[in-house]
Amino acid sequence: MKLFCRWTVGVLVALGSFALAACGAGSPSPAPRSEVAASSPTAPAAAVAPIAPAAAAAAAVPVAPAVPSLPPDAEHAGEALARSPRHGEWVDVPLPEGGKLVTWVVYPEVPSKAGVVIVIHEIFGLTDWVRAVTDSLAAQGFIALAPDLLSGMGPGGGGTASLGENVGPTIRTLTPATVAARLDAVRAYALALPAASGKLGAVGFCWGGSAVWNYAVAQPKLDAGVVFYGTSPADVSAYARIGAPVLGLYGSDDARVNATIPAAEAEMKKAGKRYTPRLFQGAGHGFLRQQSGRDGANRKASEQAWPAMLELFQQRLK
Repeated sequence: MKLFCRWTVGVLVALGSFALAACGAGSPSPAPRSEVAASSPTAPAAAVAPIAPAAAAAAAVPVAPAVPSLPPDAEHAGEALARSPRHGEWVDVPLPEGGKLVTWVVYPEVPSKAGVVIVIHEIFGLTDWVRAVTDSLAAQGFIALAPDLLSGMGPGGGGTASLGENVGPTIRTLTPATVAARLDAVRAYALALPAASGKLGAVGFCWGGSAVWNYAVAQPKLDAGVVFYGTSPADVSAYARIGAPVLGLYGSDDARVNATIPAAEAEMKKAGKRYTPRLFQGAGHGFLRQQSGRDGANRKASEQAWPAMLELFQQRLK
């Protein structure tokens, strides 16, 4: 009888072990390495599946943050505008002296009020590329406006489009005071928009970058200014009147513009103002417009400069 009982128990135990093994419950899956170390500090190393060297190396490499979508270069600006899902429109901003300032406005698809960014064009006037940059800013959640500062200065009262090859000579006749007055008109229009948050910044390129400096001097309520490869004010007394933080973004191969950086840096520091110049190695003047240039240096500069601008605007305008 005892022999029969022992035989029966043995059979049952064997069958139970077989059933557990078949269901996967009798031999639990090994815990991840970190879990084994935490729950069983004395567990032998053999109980932990080794991590392959290639996998370990891959796990150690930090994942680079995604670069926000860059605006297109000048060559592809028209295509980008044509396929943009955002609402853009032309508006006439009234000027105090009479007349109007033709302005391109793009609205973001956001549920709340948005910060405002004025986009100041290059010496080429208001082009499709500047309009595409404006659209790209709206894609990041800002109400973006690009005024044609040459409005009314062309044949028949036209602006950039009517001037042709005379755009450059004509834009050089604009004084800083005139530009500031026109930008103030855009500012007043923009801040009165129901969707505007009440915060406003400005970004400019080339000639427009210099205009951002001058506007920061003229408008103490500017919340942030971003200068893409624009010269700094020659009048050293001007810096003390600046209230906004200024971010300067420059290609290292742009000697004429970069020669004005040290004085601006010294004067802003002396006045207790915030100026952050950044130079991008190998990039040239106009790198955001010509991203394919300089054997990749312009593109690399754009991928660093654009997020830097967005970071400042996110901090100051939202």
